[in-house]
Amino acid sequence: MAQLGGTPILILKEGTERRKGREAQSGNIAAAKAVAESVRTTLGPKGMDKMIVDSMGDVTITNDGVTILKEMDIEHPAAKMMVEVAKTQDDEVGDGTTTAVVFAGEILKGAEDLIEQNIHPTVIAKGYKMAAEKGRELLKDLAKDISVDDRDLLKKIAITAMAGRGEEDKEKMAGLCVDATISVAEESDGKLRCDTDKISVIKKVGGKVDDSELIGGVIIDKERVHSRMPKKIENAKIALLNDAMEVEKTELSAEIQIKSPEQMQAFLNEEDKMLKDMVNKITSAGVNVLFCQKGIDDLAQHYLAKEGVFAVRRVKKSDMEKLSKATGAKTVTKIKDLSEKDLGDAGLVEERKVSGSDLIFVEKCKNPKSVSILLRGGTDHVVDELERGVHDSLRVVGTVLEDGKFLPGGGAPETELSLRLREYASTVGGREQLAIESFAKALEVTPRTLAENAGIDPIDALVEMRSAHEKGNKSYGLDIYTGKAKDMLEEGVIEPMRVKTQAISAASEVANMILRIDDIIASKGGGEGGMPPGGMGGMPPGGMGGMY
Repeated sequence: MAQLGGTPILILKEGTERRKGREAQSGNIAAAKAVAESVRTTLGPKGMDKMIVDSMGDVTITNDGVTILKEMDIEHPAAKMMVEVAKTQDDEVGDGTTTAVVFAGEILKGAEDLIEQNIHPTVIAKGYKMAAEKGRELLKDLAKDISVDDRDLLKKIAITAMAGRGEEDKEKMAGLCVDATISVAEESDGKLRCDTDKISVIKKVGGKVDDSELIGGVIIDKERVHSRMPKKIENAKIALLNDAMEVEKTELSAEIQIKSPEQMQAFLNEEDKMLKDMVNKITSAGVNVLFCQKGIDDLAQHYLAKEGVFAVRRVKKSDMEKLSKATGAKTVTKIKDLSEKDLGDAGLVEERKVSGSDLIFVEKCKNPKSVSILLRGGTDHVVDELERGVHDSLRVVGTVLEDGKFLPGGGAPETELSLRLREYASTVGGREQLAIESFAKALEVTPRTLAENAGIDPIDALVEMRSAHEKGNKSYGLDIYTGKAKDMLEEGVIEPMRVKTQAISAASEVANMILRIDDIIASKGGGEGGMPPGGMGGMPPGGMGGMY
């Protein structure tokens, strides 16, 4: 709405809702803080789980920050930006999603206090940017080196990432994750690259968590095409085929006129011969295990079974790629081009029944660059949460191998950064100093929350940790079992440096973006950009997606 000579002029569509200045900022900050608060109690080994029930009635029970936020039906635009922080953290590092969101909420809370003191949001944003840059520098000084040979340290990093995910045997699961990540790590340009997508995680309900195992090869959720084929092949020669073992149909509709039974027989014999030739081509190359991306004709199945070839059809493209990495076989697109040099090797290919369904195990590969972890557990919910824990562990071990740097956990780096940034703030001066001090104070939310979630007095814990750090004990963090400050490196509570640097970067960037919004214009009608029912400042009716 604008005024021209006392006459109102409508420039926005009727019914458009608009909020300006302090009202817009406080509404956005309130929504962001509500998101942070919703996952805060899940932080740390003593963190609690959340049960989320979606509109279809499906239940998710998890401790994983990003999973909780993805499952919650969040509508507020500023709250959605906080969800993006968690997703980015998950994509970049795989762990620390709750830390990043809780930290973002805390620095916005600090910004709100500064805005109350009439400090302009752009000044706060500038101070936060300076603090984040300085924080990343300080973390690099605090970080320690790690290599692919430090298996015990890598195992401790995997155990730390699994903290809070049930009471299963973390030692064993961490060992599986470390071995899997090391086996797929490849060196390029003098640097290690760990593509954890090459690790298949197969979940099967049944047995107990301790029954989970690492397979030095690939597990495929398929079964052999013919019951007369052998169930088990040792010293397998594997062919990967992206071609149908069927008689080709003509592209256009065609008719063949047959005038006598002999012609009909000749026609059928020719089809038979074509399929026989295909099978002969495969067996003459020395193949005894065939994975086909397309179909295999019934008659071809019969001939393959007769020759003792173990064959699987309609294998997914992603599984074909993993088989290629694990066995060294090359995918062939035409049967006539298949030769012995295209074949891969595996010590054992076997079809086994696991929890009532058939799986094909391709294992004992010489130097597999793709491996599989088979997860077992008593119920669907247990196995799903175990998978999330394994995903986080695989990612953090991969991250730390790529970067070669790790930090102590237990709130130690945050306490150290908080003290150092307060010192740095006094050298900056001006109003930015207040923003940097606010950022430093917000960093203490991690140790404070760890203490609260473990039922420890947060003030006592923070005082003890600050005291230890002021004496120069940079790796002292909170032992949540005793409530005392201890050396986290000795306790084995360690995590990748990238978890912290990414959390600080993502949280400060989203906080700065939210702070700079001073006007919200939302058209009604629930289309793109429409506000949730119940206005812009609060949550939609019913909270943030049915939290139970």
